[in-house]
Amino acid sequence: MEGSSKPIALVTGANKGIGFEIARRLAQAGLTVLLGARNADLGSKAAAKLQTEDLDVRYIELDLARPETIQAVAATIGAEFQQLDVLVNNAAIIDAADGPPSVTDVNAVRRVFETNFFATLALTQAVLPMLRNSTAGRIVNVSSGLGSITLNGDPDWQNPRFKLLGYSASKAALNMMTVQLAYELRGTSIKVNAADPGYTATDLNGNSGPQTVEEGAAEPVRLALLPSDGPTGGFFDSAGPHPW
Repeated sequence: MEGSSKPIALVTGANKGIGFEIARRLAQAGLTVLLGARNADLGSKAAAKLQTEDLDVRYIELDLARPETIQAVAATIGAEFQQLDVLVNNAAIIDAADGPPSVTDVNAVRRVFETNFFATLALTQAVLPMLRNSTAGRIVNVSSGLGSITLNGDPDWQNPRFKLLGYSASKAALNMMTVQLAYELRGTSIKVNAADPGYTATDLNGNSGPQTVEEGAAEPVRLALLPSDGPTGGFFDSAGPHPW
């Protein structure tokens, strides 16, 4: 992997879906994008596809279920680039055994949390020193409206049927991480925000969402490219600030 004089972005879970489109948009904006994926074949093919569009996208092995790859990614970024300008925590899973609190499989909840929260936190901590080296670091946590406690508590909410305790609670935890990390990094050049991409057709939901991946990627990309006077510590969707 060769160095780059351009801003560097790392997008997790980026070999398909919203993550792939985020990688494309950031590369189109002039960034060098490290396309994180756990499967080397799929990740390499995804990066190669974007390279045919004359975009500076490079595959990097990143499996949130394998802590050694998190440390390897941090070491690679530090050695090759010395800084990281954008981190998009996009990778997430849904477990078929997840469900409402009275019936969900506890182990399923643990599995979801391991990827969606604990490993995401570990990665963020691992690359934070490189983000501190950026003059305009941006962290975008791809969350979900399903993680909004306010919406879940609203009996008139349009999505009350989706009660997946593990997934929703993991996104609520990610939102808490967003708020606390933004506070911790106040006074620095790093901005930390959470994005709800909306109900987008991806493999995660059996391609049942009404939005396209282009629509789903729009808000994470906007937050990744925030100007210096942009917000930090917020939760946003395409319509603006989102209820926690």
